[in-house]
Amino acid sequence: MRVLAIDTALAACSAAVLDTVNGGVLASESLPMIRGHAEALVPLIARVMKVAGVAFSDLDRIVVTTGPGSFTGLRVGIAAARGFGVATDVPVIGVSTLSAYAAPYLGADDVSPVVAAIDARHQHVYLQVFAPGGRTLVAAKLAPLAEAVRAASESSARIVGSAAQAVAEALPHSAPTPATVDAREAPDVTWVARIGAMAPGNSAPPKPQYLRAPDAQPQNAASLPRR
Repeated sequence: MRVLAIDTALAACSAAVLDTVNGGVLASESLPMIRGHAEALVPLIARVMKVAGVAFSDLDRIVVTTGPGSFTGLRVGIAAARGFGVATDVPVIGVSTLSAYAAPYLGADDVSPVVAAIDARHQHVYLQVFAPGGRTLVAAKLAPLAEAVRAASESSARIVGSAAQAVAEALPHSAPTPATVDAREAPDVTWVARIGAMAPGNSAPPKPQYLRAPDAQPQNAASLPRR
């Protein structure tokens, strides 16, 4: 199976091509950025496809991160993935950003849980907690930072995600030392590809997983009456 993976959910614009049968990851590129995903994504995908030596007609699946993450970034990546899917007539699969963060560590040992936490600002995080082996202990949600700290305090957890350092620094002195603190600003897009390759192929078209309302709200008080 040949998979194109796309990630624009957080502080990077990334793409990778995975061949699950012949060669593993054929090419990948990740550009750190907070804004500008829309302008950078299509040229980046073109470069990755060229390096991989894969045409769009060779793809079996397109995978994209669905969040949580930046509202604008999520829309950029999902719109591009669905557009390529229509043009190539291949399935488009959505992958949770929190799962993508956790994936490198799930199954790496069968002792430590994985606490995936993404900075949601204002002392909140997007949180998901996985048991060893991948079973979900706490479903993905918006939570106070203190809740992530409590989850990481219960055992020597592996803490991953853009809020991992903040969680680790807030741990009480009595808490076990974290087994891992991986505070990268965006997940590894090659793991997005691997998760997507293993997902069922009959999934519904991906939609953004925001987990919170937008900060910007319409000013209804100042709206003019309709005639």
